[in-house]
Amino acid sequence: MNTVIRIHEYGGPEVLTAEDLPVPTPAKGEVLIRQEAMGVNFIDTYYRSGLYKFPSLPAIPGMEGAGVVEAVGPDVTDLAVGARVAYPLALGGYAHYRVIAADRVVPLPDAIASRTAAAIMLRGLSVHMLLRQVHEVRKGEDILVYAAAGGVGLLMCQWARHLGARVIGVVSTEEKAELARANGAADVLVGTHDIPARVRALTNGAMVPVVYDSIGRATFEDSLNCLAPRGLMVSYGNASGAVTGVSVGTLASHGSLYLTRPSLGTYIAGREALTAGAAELFSLLEKGVLVPRIGQEFALRDAAQAHIALELRATTGSTILLP
Repeated sequence: MNTVIRIHEYGGPEVLTAEDLPVPTPAKGEVLIRQEAMGVNFIDTYYRSGLYKFPSLPAIPGMEGAGVVEAVGPDVTDLAVGARVAYPLALGGYAHYRVIAADRVVPLPDAIASRTAAAIMLRGLSVHMLLRQVHEVRKGEDILVYAAAGGVGLLMCQWARHLGARVIGVVSTEEKAELARANGAADVLVGTHDIPARVRALTNGAMVPVVYDSIGRATFEDSLNCLAPRGLMVSYGNASGAVTGVSVGTLASHGSLYLTRPSLGTYIAGREALTAGAAELFSLLEKGVLVPRIGQEFALRDAAQAHIALELRATTGSTILLP
């Protein structure tokens, strides 16, 4: 049997239920993976709550994992049984066994453990998108990063430091501030009060060319006020709720700003883009530039507890599930 976590209705963590189902069979173009670790991401809570919708219910949340190919479907020629693989951004991840389109997985180098891959695939490729594509961070730039001690935030600190940027991180506690500094943040602001004033002081009034805001509604206006003229506001998360009711004129009044709401799915829609991003990610992992921090591990059947911890902001680094 196959242990999975399903939801039958949208709601709080209590709607996540452990069930035993038959092991699925891969169809044409698919592979069956025996998962050794699965990532837990904030986007999973959006799907569970109904902010984002599944195609239908009941449904299995989760978008990231790693393991071993157990079977291949017809027309799959570039993956074999026994291959170690990982994937980002494919619904159905909270399961011991899962099927997935073969072109959505990438081979996993021997040097990278499944636990590490599950902690970094979605987060790491998101950071690649944010720092290398949405805005190409350059040496000497100041950048503002919210949730700098989270799974994405820590990787952003490490990768941006590698690129030569100065990271100004925002966190909620002194403990998280220490963690962000240890991972490459040059300056860390604790709490979200007076963010623009504190950024102004740190930058001698210049402000920053780009803000990476994963918080959403509660920090959106302050984030705009942290930008230099013609700066880029990157809103990539809704931790405090979705940003709504934004007037285009606001961008002009804040200094001819740019605003984007990027989605990783757009940036890795093609097979070539997925493999290229993963290759750069794996290279930095193997060189030790990126060191993912797995702050929490839960049994697959305890996925609800993982969601509770995530939504209470009681986590640091990445959170994974183990079968």
